Amino acid sequence: MTAMMTVSLHQTWADCFRPAHRGRAIGYNMLLVLGGSLLLAASAQLMVPVPFSPVPVTAQTFAVLLLGALLGPTLGVAAVLAYLAQGLAGLPVFAGGIGAAALLGPTGGYLVGFIPGVWLTGIAAQRGWDRQPIATAAAMVAGCAAIFACGMLWLGMYLPWSQVVASGLLPFLPGEVAKIALATAVLPTGWRVLQWLR
Repeated sequence: MTAMMTVSLHQTWADCFRPAHRGRAIGYNMLLVLGGSLLLAASAQLMVPVPFSPVPVTAQTFAVLLLGALLGPTLGVAAVLAYLAQGLAGLPVFAGGIGAAALLGPTGGYLVGFIPGVWLTGIAAQRGWDRQPIATAAAMVAGCAAIFACGMLWLGMYLPWSQVVASGLLPFLPGEVAKIALATAVLPTGWRVLQWLR
């Protein structure tokens, strides 16, 4: 029997399907962390360069927000840390380059910002915010704000502060709005389907 049989307000999607057996639950959590890190790596490959910015458009912010909502704060942060470790080990998982050079480069702040971003959306999901559209949108906005705040602060070391907003935020706003709208539609609908299946 899994936790899916007793869905409660303080559960994430990952909680609902976790095996009751402790050993299996540990393996389940490890698979989620590995899968989450691979999702982040794959989303980095969906990259569109921005001509006037050192920061490319990727699908990573959506992946981070989704991981927070589905896995919760603890496993979500673990998945992001696993992803960053893969990049630091030299695997080609970063959109901005390979290894420590990418993490220390202009896009490094956004990568570090994934940690508070996934944590915030995970905390919100644990509180049931991903079950109602308005609350879901608020959680996604908070996660995005954390990512971009870290990213722009770091970018300020590479660009004049007068250019940081134009290069590090404005080109990405339309895509972020679309990602948040998609999450707002998908997550509450998913919970309704899960409740119906119960």
